[in-house]
Amino acid sequence: MKLLAVETATEACSAALSIDGEVVEEFVVQPRQHSRLILPMIDRLMADAQLHPTQLDGLAFGAGPGAFTGVRIATGVIQGIAFGADLPVVPVSTLAAMSQQALDDFTYYDWVLSSIDARLGEVYWGVYHRHDQHGVELIGDEAVVDAAHVRCPDIEGVGVGSGWSGYKEPLMQRLEGKVLAVYDDYLPRAGVVAKLAVADFARAEPVEKVRPVYLRNNVAKKSLKL
Repeated sequence: MKLLAVETATEACSAALSIDGEVVEEFVVQPRQHSRLILPMIDRLMADAQLHPTQLDGLAFGAGPGAFTGVRIATGVIQGIAFGADLPVVPVSTLAAMSQQALDDFTYYDWVLSSIDARLGEVYWGVYHRHDQHGVELIGDEAVVDAAHVRCPDIEGVGVGSGWSGYKEPLMQRLEGKVLAVYDDYLPRAGVVAKLAVADFARAEPVEKVRPVYLRNNVAKKSLKL
């Protein structure tokens, strides 16, 4: 399978090409530069692999939640390629991608408390569990929530993502006894988005049906203009 993936929902910008399970990725951390960086990244990956978009089997993108502008960039880029090459698309949760990365890096953890700074005292929040067949499994729902009021089952897990950097104190107080370690510098990567998309390719959709995930109601309404 040949699949192209992008992820631009945070300060990190990345693109990845998965060919029969082998993943090549470009990744940089350059806030507010994603619109300038992402297309050249894609062009280099495709040129190095000597592929045209019509030779791909599908596309994937980090669908959010995350920075509104960043999520829009990934959505727009993938929509453009998908329409032009008539390709199906797999939207992948940005929180799920971070969780999968953590479980790949730390095999001794089974639970991930994934969080992205949503500003205004809030975090994008999701609790994920290791799942042998499908990578990671969301427990409950993803949400945008006050950092002091996140919900978590009675488990012990590792905290990852920028939400832990911005709101570590209220999160630790709320989750007392449930946090084994914190890695607040974790950023989502397109290579992991590609891995999850390939594993769940049966969920691929026609591009017309693909929608990003904003979680905030006032932002979700704007997505209709994409």
